[in-house]
Amino acid sequence: MSLTTAHSVVAPSSNSKRIAGALVVGYALISIVPLLWIFATSFKTPPDSIAYPPKIVFQPSIEGYCNLFTTRTRQTPEYINSLGPATGFCDQTVRKRNMVIAGQSNFLPRFVNSLIIAFGSTFCAVFLGTLSAYGFSRFKVPLADDLLFFILSTRMMPPIAVAIPIYLMYRELGLSDTALGMILLYTAVNVSLAVWLLKGFIDEIPREYEEAAMIDGYTRLQAFWRTVLPQATTGIAATAIFCLIFAWNEYAFAALLTSGTAQTAPPFIPTIIGEGGQDWPAVAAGTTIFLVPILVFTILLRKQLLRGITFGAVRK
Repeated sequence: MSLTTAHSVVAPSSNSKRIAGALVVGYALISIVPLLWIFATSFKTPPDSIAYPPKIVFQPSIEGYCNLFTTRTRQTPEYINSLGPATGFCDQTVRKRNMVIAGQSNFLPRFVNSLIIAFGSTFCAVFLGTLSAYGFSRFKVPLADDLLFFILSTRMMPPIAVAIPIYLMYRELGLSDTALGMILLYTAVNVSLAVWLLKGFIDEIPREYEEAAMIDGYTRLQAFWRTVLPQATTGIAATAIFCLIFAWNEYAFAALLTSGTAQTAPPFIPTIIGEGGQDWPAVAAGTTIFLVPILVFTILLRKQLLRGITFGAVRK
């Protein structure tokens, strides 16, 4: 067998491509069905949301979104008639159920808390991870392999294993139910992932670029800022997406360490209660809105995310 034949690559057949494409499309459709169901439920009325068999065709309504952003109280028909005409769609909708809008719900403050805590912790984790990864990549760190494994091992523990000690520590330090406390906690959890991902990206950047910059008179920090950081942008963006997804969706720590001021959306959405039980259209509406920022952020950086996922598969 010749060397050329031994190293030849057999291209996949057209049938193989079609089968692979069908499998990918099928998996994508199965994965997106729950999201589409949540989105559809957000436009159902409470009776339609719990109908059996489930309703595929229904009269759309934004009652779920009205219930998500408002609190309501039941009143007598006489009192409702004394208020005059309804001032908007939501007011008109709740009056049909003999209720009036009493005020705004806590969803918007909880949603803002999620934005502040998730993006704040992501920035801190990526910033610290970039500096640490650069140090491990460019300098001779004693016991570097052991330190890197220790850093990674902190991510292996389930949150429930450290939840109680962290709760007691936060209570003593006054960090319970504070945005700062949650940012610090999520940063500590995410920095291990950031270090490991970014070290791989920085290892790919040739050292000669920095050496040439320092020969031209730049300091080590200036060389890092002007040569390494621009080339590591793809890795930084991919790492930011992974860190943000964790901080955005995290539930266990948020449920244990927050209850009011700093509570985020994940532990708040399941507590939305309507008349007679769970208000499923409002829960679905909150879930739909909650998905939007992370979806937009991921779409904007999808190319970097793809490179982060396939990193190491192809060497250029």
